[in-house]
Amino acid sequence: MTSGNARWPWPEELEGTVAAPDSHRVLLETRDLRVLEISIEPGAREPEHVHRHPSVMIVDRPARIRYYEAGRLTFESGPGNLADKSARAMWMAPEGLHSVENVDSQPYRAFRVELLR
Repeated sequence: MTSGNARWPWPEELEGTVAAPDSHRVLLETRDLRVLEISIEPGAREPEHVHRHPSVMIVDRPARIRYYEAGRLTFESGPGNLADKSARAMWMAPEGLHSVENVDSQPYRAFRVELLR
């Protein structure tokens, strides 16, 4: 298993669509890219998983979240982070073991465009 030129250390079973199927839905997949819809309901925490490909993440519906890396809380958004309700796009490198918890009263939704080649 590789991601770019580096050896990818995580097993296929930890890929987001496999390990966290309730929050990761494939909308489109070609040999070049895959588009995921990521939805996390209020109060839910998705299982730990990885993303082996670089991607663009577009947050369509922000919510207050907690981000965990290998089980350790590394980020928590505050209420001020939600003032701008417009969609936000950001570049994402491959991600190791992580999970996201929605600590808001509204659903979180994003789209992740993964570059497979």
